Amino acid sequence: MTQLASVNVSNSQVEIARLTEELAMRDQLVQQLSQELFRLVKGNQDFMPAPEVSEQHQQEVSALRTQLHKLEEQVAFYQEQLEERDDETHQLRQTTQALTDRTRMLEQVVQELPRIYKAKFAERMAAVKDRVAKIQQENRQLQAELQSTSYRLAVRSRRGNDHLDLPTFPSEMLGTNSMASFAKATSSQ
Repeated sequence: MTQLASVNVSNSQVEIARLTEELAMRDQLVQQLSQELFRLVKGNQDFMPAPEVSEQHQQEVSALRTQLHKLEEQVAFYQEQLEERDDETHQLRQTTQALTDRTRMLEQVVQELPRIYKAKFAERMAAVKDRVAKIQQENRQLQAELQSTSYRLAVRSRRGNDHLDLPTFPSEMLGTNSMASFAKATSSQ
């Protein structure tokens, strides 16, 4: 589209230049003719052109003026078209600049996305890592108590005592009444 507009503009400019040159040449010829007529009339007072020649000359001048008027209209038309094309070109340049700026901004956002996602993932993983660490800590405590209980059971079973010594677990791990009811049940036996 831009190439077509530039070709039309250059064609219009060439046409305008050609018409302007032709107009200047015709103006020069009219001026030369009028100077020559003035010189002839001034030099010869008795010279009076025949009415037929005068009418023919007036018709030619009238035809030249009509042609000149048409050429002026064409020049005005082409100038108007050039101004419209210039406005259109200016608008297209502004649009191109805006789109270029937006493309740069989007490219920058796309380049920033991995870093942003990495930071968000790290934030989410921090909570998961804390939870895993707490679970592992509880697991180690439970394994230690299990080993301790196994050892005590092994020692008691060697002694032959029927009474079991069960470990005490923190209440937050057991819930409200799961182990307490079990402890009561074993003590009532």
